[in-house]
Formats: sequence, C-alpha cells, structure tokens
Amino acid sequence: MKAAVILTVAAMLVAFPALAQTKKDDDDKPAPRRGQAGLLTGVKKLEPITLSSGKPLAAKPYELEAGKYYRLPIVSDGTAELAISGPDFFRNVWINEIVINDIEVRPLGVESLEFDDEGTAEISFVTIRPGTFTLRIPGTTGQTQQAVFNVK
Repeated sequence: MKAAVILTVAAMLVAFPALAQTKKDDDDKPAPRRGQAGLLTGVKKLEPITLSSGKPLAAKPYELEAGKYYRLPIVSDGTAELAISGPDFFRNVWINEIVINDIEVRPLGVESLEFDDEGTAEISFVTIRPGTFTLRIPGTTGQTQQAVFNVK
C-alpha cells in the first residue's frame, strides 16, 4: 500500500512537473506569479474630468500604465449642455462599465458621452496599448478643452 502511494506521487511529479517546482525555476530566477498584469492589485481612481462652461477639463495630463485598471469620474455642473468625445481614447482601452446614476452600462464601444444637465458618469477601464490619447469637448481646439492621457 505504501509503495503504491509513493509510486502514484512520483508519477504525478513526472506527469505534472509544475507540482515539483519550488519558488525558483531552473535558472534560479523567481518563478512567474499569477496576476502580474496588475488587475488583481485593484482599481486606481483618477482625478475627475469636470465639464463646465469656460473651465478646463483637467488640471494636468493623466499618466497611466498599460494593462492597469482605472476608474475615471466625469462630472458636469450643468452650466451648459456639453459632451466629451475621444474615439482614439475609447479604441485603446477596454471599458468594463460606465455608471450613470447607479445604472451600470457595459458597452461594446463608446465614441462620446453627452451631459444635458448636471450629473456624474464614472468610466471603469483597462488601458490596452501605450500612446497619447485625448478626451475633448467636440468642436473645440483649445488645450484646456481636452484631457490628455499618456499611457506608458
């Protein structure tokens, strides 16, 4: 009986070499850990974008890392009917959800969000690829009417 158990364990170690590995692999480097993409470390809440007539959208550019999970609030004070658009931004992130008045929307694609009145929308997303992307008020060209996202 004892010999059968020993043979079974030995056969498992031969068939599944990962079970035999310790914290070091053959090169004495640490073995890879699961969840290295950063998604298991939690969500990072970003400073909100503010939609207000005549005011800048963001105080400074957002510095992000590719493959990380972020939450971005967009707040409108209702002083004007304003939208925020950014096809280059939305095509380079994976959107988990957009929460509007406690309603969760899980879209397949987004081009813009429009606020007819005051309110808040919160976008949860994962950055996919590095680059510089913008969200801006459609039809504007001023630097203060855009939020810049530098993804490294």
